[in-house]
Amino acid sequence: MTDILLHALLLSFILLGIHAYFGLEIVKRGIIFTDIAIAQSSAVGLALSLLLFQTPSYFISLLFALLCSLLIALSQRKKEYAEAFIGLLYALGFSSVVLLLSKSPRGMEEFMALTASDILFVPKEEIFKTGVLYALFGLLLYLRARFLSGIAKEMAFFALFSLTVTSSVKLVGVLIVFSMLVAPALVARLFGRGLIFAWVYGSAVNIAGIVLSFKYDLPTGFSLVFLHSFLSILLFLAKVLI
Repeated sequence: MTDILLHALLLSFILLGIHAYFGLEIVKRGIIFTDIAIAQSSAVGLALSLLLFQTPSYFISLLFALLCSLLIALSQRKKEYAEAFIGLLYALGFSSVVLLLSKSPRGMEEFMALTASDILFVPKEEIFKTGVLYALFGLLLYLRARFLSGIAKEMAFFALFSLTVTSSVKLVGVLIVFSMLVAPALVARLFGRGLIFAWVYGSAVNIAGIVLSFKYDLPTGFSLVFLHSFLSILLFLAKVLI
């Protein structure tokens, strides 16, 4: 049991490591729906591949995520309406997943996994591969910031964002990706802090969520989403009212 907890904690730290960075960028740009829209589009690709081939396809999932990223990039030409457009992309993605999986014999089970899966049971081999992959993405993000500019820099950001989200959705589901992207970043920005604070705060919430879910036999994925969302809302209200 200890190994299961440690593996889940390690995966949550790996996910937080890169998602907190993207979250700070997204919150700073004011396009909050971007991450969940891309994550949900990635889930559409997974749902479609499950329906057609009975197995999830990373390539199809990535294709849908990249298409959503392209549409979001195009929406920036009409910035005053972009957030509404991105929100509709999310709604389209969510409804598409439900419609596709309604034709699958294990539709509800697959829907729950794509929404927020139980990270206690992610194989350790997948955790190791994810750690290596996200370390590579982190290096590419550093090179992007150092050597690119203009449209090339933006396109590289959205491409790496799509790759990261696609990999994460396949492992843990849309809502966990969204909560780890937005919640630590929002709290960090509220208190005028940066990436290190987001990592420390997010790690503390991850530990609490996983331990509590294990102790009280609750779904781990949804426990993480609940705790990240609940604490962020409380801190936001405290900042606004005090």
